[in-house]
Amino acid sequence: MYLKQGKRGPVWYWRIRLPDGFSHQDGQPKREERRPIGPAWTGSGRTPDGSFTRRTAQEALDARLTDLRRGVGIPAPRVGATFRDAAEHWYVHRAAQQGWKPSTRRDYRSALDRHLLPAFGEWPLEEVTTDAIQEWRDTAIAQGTIPKRTALKLVTIIGGVYEQARKTYRLTTPNPARDVERIKLAYNPERFVFYQPEEVLALVRAAEQHRPKAETPPTSEQEEPEAEAAHQDAALFLTAAFTGLRLGELLALRVRDVDFDAESIRVFGSVDVTDGIGTPKSGRGRTVPMVEEVARAIARILQRDRFTSPDDHVFVGADGRYLDSSALRRRYRAAQKEAGLDPIRFHDLRHTFGSLAITQAESVRELQDWMGHADARTTARYVHYKPRKGEARRLGEAFGSTPPRWSPRPGWTHSSEAVDGRGG
Repeated sequence: MYLKQGKRGPVWYWRIRLPDGFSHQDGQPKREERRPIGPAWTGSGRTPDGSFTRRTAQEALDARLTDLRRGVGIPAPRVGATFRDAAEHWYVHRAAQQGWKPSTRRDYRSALDRHLLPAFGEWPLEEVTTDAIQEWRDTAIAQGTIPKRTALKLVTIIGGVYEQARKTYRLTTPNPARDVERIKLAYNPERFVFYQPEEVLALVRAAEQHRPKAETPPTSEQEEPEAEAAHQDAALFLTAAFTGLRLGELLALRVRDVDFDAESIRVFGSVDVTDGIGTPKSGRGRTVPMVEEVARAIARILQRDRFTSPDDHVFVGADGRYLDSSALRRRYRAAQKEAGLDPIRFHDLRHTFGSLAITQAESVRELQDWMGHADARTTARYVHYKPRKGEARRLGEAFGSTPPRWSPRPGWTHSSEAVDGRGG
């Protein structure tokens, strides 16, 4: 600490040697810090506001030294990495660490390439702030280029990138995604679209009757394979709706996984369009009840002349491999049209199962096990479809009331008669 003569009198200054590695925001090394403390007061009496005696100037210096020892007020050195560098490292590291499935890798790769890297890819890590993220997200939502649910996921990815960067690059700046205002997503229990059982059966009948159009009249040798393929499609659609298996799980299903004695189907695999057969989405197998209609349909297609060994696929292509999912979806849409049904997605057959099965499941946990959900909150979306019949009667017992001894007569309305049948 020292005195220096200024235009209006002496001024106290400090001169502090900074820790090794200290740098300006521009990345240049900085060895020491010289700053004015304030005007010096060398007179007697009360010290004027804003002036410092030797003692108060020393107190200010001591406070600054304490802050430096605690890391307060020290600009963080730049790590020299861009958001792109950190995002690519996060992607590779997290995929290996968590064993991402191919579909998960594609999902995150798409999020980076389509949204995050174009927005922040070349920014230095330290310059991606909370305000910058929030402004980008809110603008994209307002313009309709990013749905709210996707925006929520993208901010979560940014947070993951920065948490990994703290370990990889020793980044000391706060995680900018942490303080981004969270979007509230309104859950609509009516957003699920699905078929009722009679509509599923109509879809099945349409699939059984559907035959691929041939340029020339089919011979008797052609009719048999076509009929067999049609029955297989019908059985697959029925199984999807009455077991809740995902399309990839249906395509990976093997003969040995169908247990007719135990009335159940064991789900151990799933087909990915790029990487072939892997594990189910949850990463673990499960057992699903097999109702009688599904058992009969599967037993019927397994009466075929070939591809009936334990390792063969239940729903099999002409070459013995699993079916082509794209061609299957086309046949599914054709069967929908033939049956005159609303065109819902194939995945909505899984929602059909969940919405119907919740009526008989003993608990949400049981339905969660059947559907293979990793998170019970996902399964809880189907609770809205559970029948509430009998609840009013049970609640009435708590109030000491008894069931009414009357039944409405034809034409009876609340506006014309009271509950006891007499006019109001």
